[in-house]
Amino acid sequence: MTGVLRYNTVRVSIEDTNQIFGLSESEPSSFLYYAPFDGILGLAYPSISSSGATPVFDNIWDQGLVSQDLFSVYLSSGSMVIFSGIDSSYYSGSLCWVPVSEEAYWQITVDSITMNGESIACSGGCQAIVDTGTSLLAGPPSAIDNIQSYIGASEDYSSEAVISCSSIDSLPDIVFTINGVEFHLSPSAYILEVRGLCCWGFQNPPGKLWILGDVFIRQYFTIFDRANNQICLAPTLN
Repeated sequence: MTGVLRYNTVRVSIEDTNQIFGLSESEPSSFLYYAPFDGILGLAYPSISSSGATPVFDNIWDQGLVSQDLFSVYLSSGSMVIFSGIDSSYYSGSLCWVPVSEEAYWQITVDSITMNGESIACSGGCQAIVDTGTSLLAGPPSAIDNIQSYIGASEDYSSEAVISCSSIDSLPDIVFTINGVEFHLSPSAYILEVRGLCCWGFQNPPGKLWILGDVFIRQYFTIFDRANNQICLAPTLN
């Protein structure tokens, strides 16, 4: 991707003046051309910001426009990002705080990934990033293949992993144990119905990191706490 850096005012209920952002002039694929959105709002740590640009939330904080150095995300009906706030009407139960393991993406340590009490991936622990910019769950190819085999999914003519819609109710939860707490994803969360087909909500990009994308975040209200370098998770109220 190539482009230029420019400055403008960004309004997200708060007016962020003199915000630097990138204007794309060419992309390596047609992804952005067909996307229903106009841009990407990066909310990770500034250490991975392209060209050393200050991200929007850092700029808002530096200008004293918010009182708390954190933001929270609710993905469900009426999805929203809450800058400098936590709204308890969007979650149930206790808040579970998880330390960030590396200040780049929002990276954390996952203790294990199990189904029916059996380890299916991440034996001995692994690293994952919690990422609103990834629609699905993602993990190392060998681990994803293992989960696909475990639930009996098969690839269709387009190499998409599909499963019989009638078998969803008999599938087990996928359990991510994080900081000693179990976070369950039911089959209705990780199996997605697309054009009458039941596809699983995983992808397997190269690399060792897991990505807990929107399939996970839709189930758990997520707080990104920059002040204390931690993430907080709690079951979403739909």
